[in-house]
Amino acid sequence: MKGRVLVVAGSDSSGGAGVQADIKTVTALGGYAMTAITALTAQNTEGVFGIHDVPTDFVAEQMRLVLSDIGADAVKVGMLHKPEIIETVARELHTMIASGGGKVPIVVDPVMVAKGGHPLLVPEAMESLKAHMVPLAHVLTPNLPEAEALTGMAVAGPDDAGEAGRRLAALGAKWVLLKGGHMPGETIVDVLVREGEIVETFESPKIDTRHTHGTGCTLASAIATGLAQGMPVVDAVRRGREYVQEAIRTAPGFGHGHGPLNHGHTVVSADVDG
Repeated sequence: MKGRVLVVAGSDSSGGAGVQADIKTVTALGGYAMTAITALTAQNTEGVFGIHDVPTDFVAEQMRLVLSDIGADAVKVGMLHKPEIIETVARELHTMIASGGGKVPIVVDPVMVAKGGHPLLVPEAMESLKAHMVPLAHVLTPNLPEAEALTGMAVAGPDDAGEAGRRLAALGAKWVLLKGGHMPGETIVDVLVREGEIVETFESPKIDTRHTHGTGCTLASAIATGLAQGMPVVDAVRRGREYVQEAIRTAPGFGHGHGPLNHGHTVVSADVDG
């Protein structure tokens, strides 16, 4: 087991996204997952039916206790529902950096909307996200709608990646993985941008399935695990994308809506007699 990853995110009662997906991903890739839960959600594959915020002081306490004892080789930040949660998490991360954790990479997945369309970020939190969380991102992983919301520009696809990446770099993000899963067509094109310059373009066939719940959470956690294990960003992204592709391809088919992935496809199980 190599690579300690602190996940700061919301809980998904269906197990397909949020901290549940994060823990499965980190574990399946050989890392060690810890969590600071920011919100509880009542949801299944058909949608999000309720959100219960965790008090900010308790979010901070979870982070402090884990970091002071076990430590972290990377941090993955997911669902931060309200401005006060964003500001609390940012403050604790700044404390981590100031106390010697400046080399701990932070992967920020700017979660805004659930797969079923339910908002996971209140409107007034957008400016707080841009001001407090994006500048902390070693790797920022927006999909196209999230990139549009953060940059204020239309992001139709790879041709806009350079400008979108430059705008996000201006907000402080060092690396940006612009995810193209919302684009029409048979190919998914993700663009990796560093300090406003395109470094690499990744392509993979789009799998025709509704079982894609938690893909964003899963990819961000896979990247964070790679970074925690000492992989360069490009390699961490490449392995993360391959992991997610196989998890989608072998999805178990659970639920009546957007079903979960097969996070455990890397685990070899032995048949047990009797």
